[in-house]
Amino acid sequence: MWRFLSEPELPPTNNLAERCLRRPVLWRKGNFGTDSAAGSRFVERILTVVATLKAQDRDPFDYLVQAHQDYAAGRRVASLLPAHVAGT
Repeated sequence: MWRFLSEPELPPTNNLAERCLRRPVLWRKGNFGTDSAAGSRFVERILTVVATLKAQDRDPFDYLVQAHQDYAAGRRVASLLPAHVAGT
């Protein structure tokens, strides 16, 4: 909890986490949630994909199109991890 005291590059607030959660919260409020467990799983997964790719400056739409094409063709779907992490 107090890690920011020993690591000056860490901010002492949770503003980044709050900003990351803002879009899903607004989506949930505007769409009144989901009606099923499967719908909830889809929403949590698609919002995670979008947030992850945007944080990496990657286009979520391009990734999703390519992932669908790869899956339909029986190919391995590209990782969400950045290239420097996925290759290790």
